[in-house]
Amino acid sequence: MGWDEAGRRGAVVNSLRVRLLATLLALLVVAALVMGALTYRSVLAETEALFDYQLRQMALSLRDQGEILPDQARDFANEELDFVVQIWSADGRSIYASRPHSALPARALLGLAQVTVAGQAWRTYSVATGDRVIQVAQPQQTRRRLAADAALRSVMPLLLLVPVLLLATWALASHALRPLADLTRRVRERDAVALDPLPEAGLPDELAPLVGSLNALLQRLGQALDAQRAFVADAAHELRSPLTALKLQLQVLRRSADPAARNEALAALGDGIERAARGIEQLLALARHEPGAPAVAMQRLDLAEVLRAALAEVRPYALARGTALEVDAGTPVAVQGDAAALAVLVRNLADNAVRYAPPGSRVVLRAALDGAQAVLMVDDAGPGIPPDERERVFDRFYRRAAGGEPGSGLGLAIVRGIAQRHGATVALGDSPLGGLRVSVRFAAA
Repeated sequence: MGWDEAGRRGAVVNSLRVRLLATLLALLVVAALVMGALTYRSVLAETEALFDYQLRQMALSLRDQGEILPDQARDFANEELDFVVQIWSADGRSIYASRPHSALPARALLGLAQVTVAGQAWRTYSVATGDRVIQVAQPQQTRRRLAADAALRSVMPLLLLVPVLLLATWALASHALRPLADLTRRVRERDAVALDPLPEAGLPDELAPLVGSLNALLQRLGQALDAQRAFVADAAHELRSPLTALKLQLQVLRRSADPAARNEALAALGDGIERAARGIEQLLALARHEPGAPAVAMQRLDLAEVLRAALAEVRPYALARGTALEVDAGTPVAVQGDAAALAVLVRNLADNAVRYAPPGSRVVLRAALDGAQAVLMVDDAGPGIPPDERERVFDRFYRRAAGGEPGSGLGLAIVRGIAQRHGATVALGDSPLGGLRVSVRFAAA
């Protein structure tokens, strides 16, 4: 058996339509069997009661009329019903028997009785008059056969109706599942760029939540694709400028014959390569810490230790600008997180603070507990950010028009992405040092 055939069989087994129909059909068959059995038993009991009534009426009529009429004798001779009438005199002599049998009841029990003669069961009804005893008997086997035939005739219409009900159930189930089949067809016909919402009008109540969830998913996919396209376009634009500058600087270096000019061109080329490398690193960091990026294992960390380790990479840049980096983290501050990602967060905040702080000023980084929450704060003495721009600076590639410092415009976007993956929030405010305060508040560890 090939994989395609196995797949088709698996699809049949997992088909909602097949499972629903199988369940309905099984319930229908069970209900028909139960109803048939109850009807069969009921008709059997009613037929037995009817035969008993006939026995009683025949015996009582013979008692009242005193003789057996020719028409009655013909009825007694009916082999299908197999009634046997016996009459005994008062002294026990048999004076009449309507039909010859190899073994007949030799005695009468007044009223209804069950009598066994030579292994054959008889149902009898006997009544006594002043000078005789009248008994009407019928073989139990005949009664059961006739009762079973009557019961089967009663159940037969129900059995014949079962196939019709099965077909009707199949048709109704298929009709009820048609909206689901239509929805499946619409989804299957779509391609990677068809992200418009599915129609929700006229859907059954059971499908409406599913279609609503699918439309919400399509909307999120559309937003993600739009963000991806914008990211690729912005990244290409941001990389084009430094690469163009590198090409120009390389051409200047090739044409330069003066050693001083050559050294100046080499220095400019090195700065350009460093800026390009930093931009690429920022792009990679942003991609790694996007909300939809693969999850990483979180562990219990000391935020103060992460802060001190990350600052070792920023300190040379701060010393080159004459900026004092201060760390206020005297006690352990526990958080659940990824050490590498939090180090990137701290480096970006510290780098931004040093970059925009005036030379010779201070940048203070603090890790502390606020109740059960860990808080990381970075204060600088730079120009700050006006309140109306504090949300926009988290956008990718956004750089303030008033800022003269070079950069990729990705630092705060990376910070927010890492914070969101750690369940933390980032807020911008005014710093006591006169510049900007960035606060990252983590959930309780």
